[in-house]
Amino acid sequence: MKFKTRLYVTFITIIVLPLMLTSLAFCGIGLYLMNVQKGFPAAEFDYSVVSENMQEIVESTDKAFYVLQNQVKADASRLADKEYLERVNSEIARKSTYIIVRKGAELYYAGNEEAAKAIFPKLPGYGDGNISEDSGFYYDEFDKFVKQVDFLFPDGDEGSAFVVTKANSLISKHLLIDMFIAILLILIFTSIMLTQWIHKGVFNPVNELNVAMRKIKEGNFEYALQTDAKGEIGDLYRNYEDMRLRLKESTEESRESEEQNRELVSNISHDLKTPITAIKGYVEGIMDGVADTPEKMDKYIKTIYNKANDMERLINELTYYSRIDNNRIPYNFHRINVAEYFGDCLEEVGMDLEQRNIELNYSNLAAPDTVVIADPEQMKKVINNIISNSVKYMDKPHGVIDIRILDEVDSIRIEIEDNGKGIAQKDLSKIFERFYRTDASRNSAQGGSGIGLSIVKKIIEDHGGYIWATAKEGEGTCMHFVLRKYIELQDNV
Repeated sequence: MKFKTRLYVTFITIIVLPLMLTSLAFCGIGLYLMNVQKGFPAAEFDYSVVSENMQEIVESTDKAFYVLQNQVKADASRLADKEYLERVNSEIARKSTYIIVRKGAELYYAGNEEAAKAIFPKLPGYGDGNISEDSGFYYDEFDKFVKQVDFLFPDGDEGSAFVVTKANSLISKHLLIDMFIAILLILIFTSIMLTQWIHKGVFNPVNELNVAMRKIKEGNFEYALQTDAKGEIGDLYRNYEDMRLRLKESTEESRESEEQNRELVSNISHDLKTPITAIKGYVEGIMDGVADTPEKMDKYIKTIYNKANDMERLINELTYYSRIDNNRIPYNFHRINVAEYFGDCLEEVGMDLEQRNIELNYSNLAAPDTVVIADPEQMKKVINNIISNSVKYMDKPHGVIDIRILDEVDSIRIEIEDNGKGIAQKDLSKIFERFYRTDASRNSAQGGSGIGLSIVKKIIEDHGGYIWATAKEGEGTCMHFVLRKYIELQDNV
């Protein structure tokens, strides 16, 4: 759930839920108070539910009534004393209860003159109704409960004292207390419910993310977070997972690159040490006079030259490796005729292979005018690298290298096959990886940095082609790569 939606739900819940529960509590408490009322003349559900209990009203009225009644029995003339009446009226606990004293037909005293004017004409006459101590009058139109005690004034006039109480004037103290407790419990319940909901939906996920980020800080990229949540929390979890996986991949690539760099340095150091040792040995032989004949001197110089070429090749491969990493191999593309280009290339390598007692066979099944777009120098490097690999791992007394150019409609396929020791099937998919060596066919004893075929793959792919290998252990290896033809569009006449 989105934070915005969660805020809306929280806002509505804070308002609606307490109101709904308060209404239920109000009705429940009101019904309860109505059921425990005693002495109320009508047991209907009306405003008395929200007012003081009728028993409390009667009790409050009776207190003043008994004071007046006892005073009549003791000395009725004292009710003619307005100061006494004022004192009794002020001692009544309820502010809505007051005393009215009538002398004859006139209002003699009123504890609340304004309220007394309305009900005074309705009060019963002297001795009317045979009122007992436990009964009284209830005036619906005034919501007033009245008790009457009759007496005689000192001058013999008839007098009546009335204790008047407004029935629905105040909210019941019990109802107030009960509703206060109910509202307090409702608010506590609402706050606990919302707190738990927000804690579960927001704080728990944030705490989990905090733990996960600490794991990332410590370098632990295996701590995964999975969630089906929607909204911002779900987005945070998914973004964390994307970040974790990318950091993990980047770290693994960095670690692998460091290992490859260390291996490259080790390979180059090993491969440079061999020709340098040989050069030093032959130079020392010349300096010591071992090469004492023109033939020996010529042999020593040629060997030194060849070893220097080997060193140059290794340094060139290292330079290419740096350019591959930076994607900065320089290309100079031209339209080249396939038959002419490969014919010239094979003339160059053919003489060297002949000296090594390796037979070179060449066949071109493509049309003589077949043209491709390629960089001549880079393609020559591809051919030289593949052939030098074939020569390096040749284990037969009479080596054979076959080069075939096949026509595939809109492209050509070049196959360079040898009868060397071959490559195991489990290694075929890996031989184009940088620094990869196999014990069977590319061990360090043979020399080489292990990046020759990765350079070949990079050059072929940059030409828009692709390369793969097939091999059989003990029988040989065949390298296949495909280049697209250049087809010139003809204008329609």
